Amino acid sequence: MKLNPVYKREITVSSRSFRLALILVLFNSILALVVLLNMYSVVEQVKLTAEIQYSSFTNIYVFVAVVEFVMLMFIMPALTAASVSGERERQTLDILLTTTLKPWEIIWGKLIASFGTMFLMVMSSFPLLFVSFVYGGVTAYDVMILLLCYLAVALLCGSMGICFSSIFKRSTIATVVSYGVLVLIAAGTYAVNVFVLSIARMNANNTYASSLSGMADQANSGAFLYLLLLNPVATFYVMINSQTGDNQVIKSLNQWFGPHPESAVMDNWVVLSIMIQLLLAAIFLFTAVKAISPVRGRRTKKTK
Repeated sequence: MKLNPVYKREITVSSRSFRLALILVLFNSILALVVLLNMYSVVEQVKLTAEIQYSSFTNIYVFVAVVEFVMLMFIMPALTAASVSGERERQTLDILLTTTLKPWEIIWGKLIASFGTMFLMVMSSFPLLFVSFVYGGVTAYDVMILLLCYLAVALLCGSMGICFSSIFKRSTIATVVSYGVLVLIAAGTYAVNVFVLSIARMNANNTYASSLSGMADQANSGAFLYLLLLNPVATFYVMINSQTGDNQVIKSLNQWFGPHPESAVMDNWVVLSIMIQLLLAAIFLFTAVKAISPVRGRRTKKTK
């Protein structure tokens, strides 16, 4: 099987850099310190009370999972937002396009190289995550779902960064737009539901009959709730809450946006959200390929 030349070059340069090794050491050292302090506090509590709080070990799993999720969400756009625009700034993109490499191979190589770096950081911390297995509370299925969630958010944020890196000529602009769209997806969908919920409660409180029957407490954000399927933060919250707390997705979302009826979407929220995020990532990648494709430039010249 022929290895993608762009991926081979990017991963070789990244693996030989001292910065990557330093980041891995610092990142895992901080996580290991937190895990060891947590375990030490549990042991000291056992000495004093002769009771073991197994929830403390589940908290280790939650802490490491949250840190890795935040890292994937905020570092992936930074890694990919300068991938194509950086080639333009170095005036090497035209050289890449004159080779036998197709535009999608260039985009795919850039994305997989950045994804490989982040995947190495995530996998290097998994021994700390597996501490919870020693005391129970977390199953192998939970870890598989967690990995799928990581895969979805990494591909979504990475493809978003590489898409705007292909559209814009400057890495700074591509980075700012990438984070802006990410905030729009993460915070915007949440804000829309909060706004709709507040309007629904205001309308319910305006009627005397509804206030007597408690209709205001039954107000919800309606169909706008399904916008959160695009939101990786909401999906991660539902997933981690189902693993360590409430197993019902409906109760998890009702805490934020009012009571919603049961449905097939609610029952399969995490899986559907991951599929939608992967589809959105594919759209970003398709846009990136079209943005750097030289075919479009030839067609515009012919029309002129």
